[in-house]
Amino acid sequence: MIACGLDFGTSNSAIGVMRNGEAALAPVEAGNTLMPSAVFFDYETKGRVLFGNEAIEAYVGRTEGRLIRALKSILGSPLIDEETSLGGRKVPLTHVVEILVRHLKDKAEAFAGQEITRVVHGRPVRFVDDDDRADARAQAVLEAIARRAGFRDVAFVYEPIAAAHHYEQTIQSEELSLIADIGGGTSDFSLIRVGPQHRGRADRSKDVLATAGVRVGGTDFDTALSLAAVMPLLGLGTRLVEKNLPMPNAIYHQLAAWATINFAYTYRNEREVAELVSLACEPQKVERLLKVMRQGLGHRLAFAVEDAKIALSSQDRTAVPLAFLEEGLAVTARRLAFDRAIRAGTERLYRAAGDCIKAAGLGAAAVDTIFLTGGSSRVPAVRAAIARAAPSARLASGSDLLSVALGLTQMAGG
Repeated sequence: MIACGLDFGTSNSAIGVMRNGEAALAPVEAGNTLMPSAVFFDYETKGRVLFGNEAIEAYVGRTEGRLIRALKSILGSPLIDEETSLGGRKVPLTHVVEILVRHLKDKAEAFAGQEITRVVHGRPVRFVDDDDRADARAQAVLEAIARRAGFRDVAFVYEPIAAAHHYEQTIQSEELSLIADIGGGTSDFSLIRVGPQHRGRADRSKDVLATAGVRVGGTDFDTALSLAAVMPLLGLGTRLVEKNLPMPNAIYHQLAAWATINFAYTYRNEREVAELVSLACEPQKVERLLKVMRQGLGHRLAFAVEDAKIALSSQDRTAVPLAFLEEGLAVTARRLAFDRAIRAGTERLYRAAGDCIKAAGLGAAAVDTIFLTGGSSRVPAVRAAIARAAPSARLASGSDLLSVALGLTQMAGG
């Protein structure tokens, strides 16, 4: 019975099996081996559930239903016990995770041509910062989900160690590498000895010198960019006429974070925003917020912001088009302002990388290479922050979005 490697990510997911001694990722969507971790429950066609880009396209196309994304992030938050409303019924968010994991399992089995009951499952070094009990519970919940989805044998591997396993196949000399996996919800580090002399060993535990993790990732950068550049167009930072009080900001923070967008759509929130329109010094901005609430446009805002974040990895500025909200509406996002908005997060990454090196009892100069992987490792401010932790190390990168999945698959076949 073969095993699969499963990279269930906050933003994207992939799954693979070994074929003829090589890691092969299963086509999970229209021939692609990577798909967005998104689920759409279609209310127009009762019972239909869409995944990945199909889910996103249904939402953008205004099909009546509910889109849920960034599901992995609930595992390390109080949302782990929450329910979501699906067509008038309450469903635990963990059940939605199970639906997605089962879908990925089905795709892997179709690719392999046989049932798969064993999985090497990736996990962050820390689901939860500074709370071992909550961290252990998050893994236990994810294991229970995997078993309900049909896996009987579940093993977990830290995602940066899986990435190291894949990276090691590409190098020809011995290295002390700091693996930095900057994902959608967490960032994880491993200091590990890699190279031709190491990869043949069955037991690699002595090669892993230290690990570290922090709950900072790409979705946090999306939130920061949204609050800095987009939400002011919806009234964030404006004042109320009476007593010159500031506009309440809780709803903006809900709408700016992928995991909580759907929780913003309540009758109470909509009623309160409707009342604030007449009380605001800039009512036209708050009217835009009300439209977002009434038409469920929060994910449209989040996708526009995410696209801008990606563009700012290669450009100094980019337009954030918001014509779906108001004809001709747009805002320019600038990299310098984005860097300022995410500075607290990038400083945490710098400290986590440094802590990983210190935990091994080594100095920064001992690190030969920093291997960067994960979609958010492309953000220039992120790369610069991590590079500061070991200034003399060579920066390397590879399959940003697939290194972890390929490494998990290779480990599953070992």
